[in-house]
Amino acid sequence: MSACVPTRNDHSPRRSRPPRASGAKRPHSPPPGRGRFRVSGADLSASITVFLIAVPMSLGLAVAMDAPLAAGLVSAAIGGIVAGLLGGTPLQVSGPSAGLTVVTAELIQIYGWRTTCAITIGAGLLQILLGSLRAARNALAVSPAIVHGTLAGIGVAIALAQLHIVLGEAPRSSALDNALALPAHVEHFSPAGPLVGALTITLLVLWPRLPGRVGGALRRIPAALAAVFVATAVAAVAAPGIARVDLPSWRSHALPEMPQGPMAALAAAVLTVTLVASLESLLAAVSVDKLAADRAAAPPKPGGKAAAPVKRSDLDRELRAQGVANALSGLAGGLAVSGGAVRSSANVRAGAETRAATVLHGVWVLLAAVLLVTALEWIPLAALAALVMVVGIQMVSFAHIRKVHRHREFLVYGATISGVLLAGVLEGVAIGIVVAVAVALHRLARTRITVTEHDGRYLVTARGQLTFLAVPRLSRVLGRLPQGVHAVVELDGFFMDHAAYETIQDWYAAQTAMGGQIEFTGRSGGRIAEPASAAHSCCRPWTPWRNHHCHDRVHETGPGTTDHTAHTVTPTAPVTVSASAGERQGGHRLLSGLSSFQRTTAPLVREELARLAAEGQRPSQLFLTCADSRLVTSMITASGPGDLFTVRNVGNLVPPPGTGDAGGDDSVAAAIEYAVDVLKVESITVCGHSGCGAMQALLGGAPKTPGTPLWRWLRHGLPSLERMRSKHHSWARIAGRLPADAVEQLCLTNVVQQLEHLRAHESVARRLAAGTLQLHGMYFHVGEAQAYLLTEGASSGTGPDEVFARVAPGAVWSAAPSSEALHPTADSPVSA
Repeated sequence: MSACVPTRNDHSPRRSRPPRASGAKRPHSPPPGRGRFRVSGADLSASITVFLIAVPMSLGLAVAMDAPLAAGLVSAAIGGIVAGLLGGTPLQVSGPSAGLTVVTAELIQIYGWRTTCAITIGAGLLQILLGSLRAARNALAVSPAIVHGTLAGIGVAIALAQLHIVLGEAPRSSALDNALALPAHVEHFSPAGPLVGALTITLLVLWPRLPGRVGGALRRIPAALAAVFVATAVAAVAAPGIARVDLPSWRSHALPEMPQGPMAALAAAVLTVTLVASLESLLAAVSVDKLAADRAAAPPKPGGKAAAPVKRSDLDRELRAQGVANALSGLAGGLAVSGGAVRSSANVRAGAETRAATVLHGVWVLLAAVLLVTALEWIPLAALAALVMVVGIQMVSFAHIRKVHRHREFLVYGATISGVLLAGVLEGVAIGIVVAVAVALHRLARTRITVTEHDGRYLVTARGQLTFLAVPRLSRVLGRLPQGVHAVVELDGFFMDHAAYETIQDWYAAQTAMGGQIEFTGRSGGRIAEPASAAHSCCRPWTPWRNHHCHDRVHETGPGTTDHTAHTVTPTAPVTVSASAGERQGGHRLLSGLSSFQRTTAPLVREELARLAAEGQRPSQLFLTCADSRLVTSMITASGPGDLFTVRNVGNLVPPPGTGDAGGDDSVAAAIEYAVDVLKVESITVCGHSGCGAMQALLGGAPKTPGTPLWRWLRHGLPSLERMRSKHHSWARIAGRLPADAVEQLCLTNVVQQLEHLRAHESVARRLAAGTLQLHGMYFHVGEAQAYLLTEGASSGTGPDEVFARVAPGAVWSAAPSSEALHPTADSPVSA
C-alpha cells in the first residue's frame, strides 16, 4: 500500500511563499488546488441528494412558522451558497432553522413578518460579532443537558404544532395551548389531512428499511422526497380538495422593515434567535466532524477509494458564516438560517468531499424556486406538516437521554424541557442553568463523613469533595472525638479547599498537643485548592498499584513544603498521603485492593459491566501474551472490559496442533478455537516482551530429560531457539537497529515463530483463507514503555522481513487486508 500524501484542505491556512525575484514572471495558471472551485462527481451526486431533502423540508418549516412559503426557499438557497462558501465546516449544510420554528412563529404573530426579518438581520450581525470574538467554542461549554434539553423541548413544541396542521386546524401560539386544544380538534376533523399525514410518516419510517435488492435501489431516493412525492400523488387522486402549497408571485415577496416595538422585547428576540441558531449550528458542526471522521476511518469498499481525511471544524469561522447568511437571508425576506443535522448527515453519507456539494445544493434550490413553482404547488400541506413533525420528534434523542441519565443530570434536562415548553426558549435555558448550578452545588456539598470505632481506635472517613460547604459537618464530627485520640482519617476525595484544610489542620494540631496519634490516608492530597491527582500526575491514574515506584511522586508535607522522594513521608506532615494501615500492618493487599475497587472504581464501571453481562462478550481481538506481571495488557492497549479475549502463559507460546495429545497442554488450542470459531474475533496478536524469563531459560539450555511441568511447557519454545540459531535465518531488527543481546533477539524471534504455529491451527487457517482474520506480532519493551509491531512481510519468515517498527504516540492505525500486514505511512512510523 502506498503511503498517503497529505493534501491541504480547502479551509486550511495557506503556506507562506518565498518572495519572487525581481523580474520574475507570474505563472499563467494558479497551482493545482488553489484558487479554483473544484466539483467532483461525488460532490455533484451529494448535492442533488441534499437538494431533494431540502426543498420539502424548507417548505414544511415555512408552513410550521406561518411564514411566506417562498421565505423557506430563500433561506435554503442563501444558507447553502453563503454559509457553504464562507463556513468553517465544509460539509455542513445550512438552511431554515428547525430549532427556531416555535420562536419564529411567535415573533411573526407578535411583530409581523417584515419585523421578524429585521430581527433575523440583527441576529446575524450579533453572530458575526460573537464569531469575531472567538466565542464559538465557549458556547459549547454550556452543560450538554441544557443544550439537548432545549432542542428536545423545541422538538416537542414543533410536533404539537404540526399535529394541528395535519388535523386541518391552525396551531396555537404556545406548546401548552396546542396540547390543551388537541382533544377538541381530534373530535372534529376531516379525514383527508390525517390520512395523508399518516401515509407520509409511515413512508418516512419504513423507506430506509425496505428489504431486498429492489429495496436497496429504492433506498437511494431520499426518504423525505419519496414520502412527499407519494403523498402528493395519492392526494391528487383521492383528495383533490385538500389544502396545498400556495407560492405567491415573487413580485409580492415581502422584504424587511425597520423594527417596531419595545426595544427590550426586540433585543430579547434578537438574543433568542442568536442563541438557538448558534447552538444548533455548532452542535451540527461537531456532529458533522464525527460523521466525517467515522467515514474516513472506515475501510474502503472493494474497488473503491478511501475517504479523504477532513480537518476539524473552525467553529468561529462557521459562526461568522452563519451570521452573514442570516443577515443576507433577513435582507432578502428569508427565514433564520442554521446548520441542520438532517441535511448535513445526508450530505456526508451521500459521499460529499468538499464544500462544493453544499454550495451546489443551494444553487439547485434557487433554480427550483424559479422554475418548479407549478410542481411545488401540488404538495399537500398535511404532508409537509407530517415531515416537519417527524423532524421535531427526532430532536428528542433517546441516546442523549441515556447519556444525561447516566451522568445523573436528568433533572437539568427535564427542567430545561419543561421551561422551554411552558415559558419559552430563553426562559427555558435560564431555568436549566439555574437547576444545573443548584445540582452542582448539591453535589459539591454532598460529602459523607462517618466515624467507626474498634478497640479504642477511630476511623474517620470523608467521601466527597472537601469544600467550605462541608466544613460545618466536618467540624461537628471531628469535635465529637475524644481528646488525645488515636485515629485514622481517610480522605476519599479529589479536592480540598482552604477552609477544609484549615479545619483539619487546626484539629490535628489540637489532638497532637494532647498526645493524640493522627494518621491520614486515602486519595485526597494535602495541596490546597488542587485535585490530589495533580500531585501524582507523573503516573496518574496508576498510583493504586501496590508495587508502584515513581520517583517523581510528590508528597505534601504541609503548606508550602513538598517531598519528591519515592514513597517518603515527612514525619512532621500534618496531612500526608500514605498506604493504608491495614496494608502496613497485616499485608492484606488483596482485601485492600478489592475494597478500594468497590469504593472508587465499581460505581464508575457498574453500568458498563451490567450491559456486558446482559449482552455477553463480543471481543474483537484475541491477545496472546506472557504471564509476566509487568505486562499490563489493558494499559498498553488502552482497552477496557469486553475488548480483549486474553490468553497468558509462560513465554507467550502457541503449541502447534496435536502436541497436546501426548500428555501436553490443550488449553491454548482450546482458547484459540473458542475465540476464532465462537467469539468470531477479527484479529489475533502474539505479544512478546523484553527480559522474558522463559527466553532466558531456553538460552540457558534445556535439560535432556525435561521432567518438570515448566520444562515440558518450554519445549514449545525450542523451535524459536532453533530458528534464531539457524544459518539460513537473519536476526530480526527492531526500529532500525539490531537486538541489544541474544535474549532480546530470542524474544523477537519467538513472536515470529509463534505466529507460524498459530497459522497451523485449523480454525485460524480457515479464517485466514477466507480473509476474515488478521494476525499481528507485537513486542513490548518494559524498560522503555514502548510498543513495537511486526511490519508487513513477516509471514515470509526471511531475515529482512522480520522488522519490528516503533509505534509513535500519534500513530494512526487502519486494518490491513493481509494476515498481519502493517503498513508504514508518512505520518507515523507504523500503521496497522
